[in-house]
This record gives sequence, structure tokens and C-alpha cells, in this order.
Amino acid sequence: MNGYVGLFLSAFLAATILPFSSEAVLAGLSVAGGLDAALLWAVATAGNTLGALVNWVLGRWCLHWQDRKWFPFKSDDLDKADAWFAKWGVWSLLLSWVPIIGDPITFAAGFLRVHLGVFLLLVTIAKGGRYVVVLAIAQGFL
Repeated sequence: MNGYVGLFLSAFLAATILPFSSEAVLAGLSVAGGLDAALLWAVATAGNTLGALVNWVLGRWCLHWQDRKWFPFKSDDLDKADAWFAKWGVWSLLLSWVPIIGDPITFAAGFLRVHLGVFLLLVTIAKGGRYVVVLAIAQGFL
């Protein structure tokens, strides 16, 4: 049970503004054995998606604090995310798994008021897909 909880927390933190890697935790737990790969995938995907949801909520409700030092995203990050949305629309959320740009994209989805259902669907697909690849590599399938 501790492995699943630790994985959930690492995946959640990795999707927020904190620099953290959940892929290494997932791969390690996968190759260590004793834990169900499908459940590992589900836990990592849920944690990472919920972490991205925190970014969406921050974008939706906290944008008026963007000039404060503690605010998690700089104006350059927001400008880049806004440019992605201007060019690709909600489909840019399929890149929410990408390090560095993924968090600002999920934040931008909040301040641009992307529908929550659309947000959750696309982010879950993106993050779940990444974890499928991580598990496949860890298990030697790729």
C-alpha cells in the first residue's frame, strides 16, 4: 500500500509547480515487482491529473495575484501558454505531460476558462499515455 500512496503523491507533486519526477518512482515500483502494473498506472495517472487540476483551479481563481512574488508562474510562462492556446486551442492540453510547458498549459486552461470536463478528459489522456510508455519501457516492452 505504501508504494501506491508514494506513487500517488509523487505523481501529484510532479503535476504542480514543484520540481518532481514521478516517472522514476513509477518505473522503480514497476521493476521492483509485487505491485500490479495496471493499478500503478491508474494511481500515477490519477495523481498527476489531480495535480494538473490544482493548476487549473489556480488559473481559474487566482490570476489576480499574478504580480506577487510567490505566484507560481511568471508572465513569460503565461504568455507562452496563452500562445499555445491561441494556436492549438484545447488540443494543446494533450501536451500537458511535457516537462516545463505542461504546467503552464494546465494553468492557462484555468484562466482561459476551459470547460472542466474537456480539461479532465484531455489531460487524463495525455498523462495516462505518458505513464503507459514509462511502464512499457520499465517492463522491457519498448
